[in-house]
Amino acid sequence: MITVRAPATSANLGSGFDVFGVALDHPADVVSVEKADETTIEVTGAGSQFIPEDPKRNTVGAVVEALDAPAHIKIDKGIRPASGLGSSAASAAAVAVGLNELYDRGLTREELVPIAGEGEAVVSGEAHVDNVCPSILGGFTIAANGDITTVPASIPLVACLPEIAVSTRDARRVVPSEASMDDVVHTVGRAATLTAGMCRNDPDLVGKGMHDRVVTPVRAELITGYEMVREAAFEAGATGVTVSGAGPGILAACHSGDRREIASAMVDAFADAGVDSRAYQTRIGDGAEVLSR
Repeated sequence: MITVRAPATSANLGSGFDVFGVALDHPADVVSVEKADETTIEVTGAGSQFIPEDPKRNTVGAVVEALDAPAHIKIDKGIRPASGLGSSAASAAAVAVGLNELYDRGLTREELVPIAGEGEAVVSGEAHVDNVCPSILGGFTIAANGDITTVPASIPLVACLPEIAVSTRDARRVVPSEASMDDVVHTVGRAATLTAGMCRNDPDLVGKGMHDRVVTPVRAELITGYEMVREAAFEAGATGVTVSGAGPGILAACHSGDRREIASAMVDAFADAGVDSRAYQTRIGDGAEVLSR
């Protein structure tokens, strides 16, 4: 049996739709895999009652098929489904890493990324890797056209998760099919700023680079209290605020000393909007880790 911890992630970061992602130091999923003649899945933990255990309907089933590695899989969810924190991606990433070692497939971490990405198609209808990439590799990742770049950044973050659900499929439906040239130029500039900030470990540059005028505004409309929470986070010291992945999670970049106040301000703002929430004081962290063999 092999046990793997795979971290939550935040994709897009505002200006990097379907390209940027970061691994979060916490929360995380812990997954155990054991060889079996037929694949079975057992799920416990956060939101487990909403996660199908049928391999054909669970993200990890596609990973098992791609690696031709049947197993009994136990998933302890630390990341709530439909959170915008890469819940499905973490499970897929952990299973990919675990089965690769269990069956001695010999694939590199980079080679496991597209395999884990196939599991995302079960949830969103598309095989994209902006969440599985940082969950496997860690750090800040740029994934585009099959190429992956990783930056070992360590930016402090606050991820605030409201007790509402936004499905990935619904969040993708509202994404505009077109953008003006002004918005494209603005997005490119912000994405470049964010990337430079990650390379320099500069929370101020990262925060400036998170602003987006194309995808974030329409997704924010799906999140009750978003503008109030965003404003509260900035007032408490955040350098940048955006929707985490498909939402409803909201991500704030900041300096280390401001995390506690920002987390409290975001939770209070959601409460003022009539929504319960939980905030994680975290930072960009490492990718999937084998805990035991």
